[in-house]
Amino acid sequence: MEEGLIDFYLDARSGVSPYLQLVQQVRHALRLGLLREGDRLPTVKEVVAALAINPNTVLKAYRELEHEGLAAARPGVGTFVTRTLADASLAAHGPLRQDLRRWLAKARLAGLDDESIEALFMSTFRAAARRGTA
Repeated sequence: MEEGLIDFYLDARSGVSPYLQLVQQVRHALRLGLLREGDRLPTVKEVVAALAINPNTVLKAYRELEHEGLAAARPGVGTFVTRTLADASLAAHGPLRQDLRRWLAKARLAGLDDESIEALFMSTFRAAARRGTA
């Protein structure tokens, strides 16, 4: 990934604070191998311009990532990823992603909108997790 190419977004309906949404998105990108050790995160200025949010929100997210040992700020240079969360399961992501795309296409053909798809997935995921099958 080229430096700073994570595309942050905010979901006002999520109920999750904006700074935590940024932290979660970096964690997800690290888990999926989209960000690697040494990659530069977007500057505070770039995130503020893209999302129209307060710079302190971005700074808080980046401080949280530093606290977790996932990123480190280099004054005057930027904030860089210091470790990944990807593991050996990364190789399985491609085929699983294809299966998930097919499932999403079926859900769309069945008339489900984004919110319905998310609700169906999350309720099924949570039920499977409770039964120990997820």
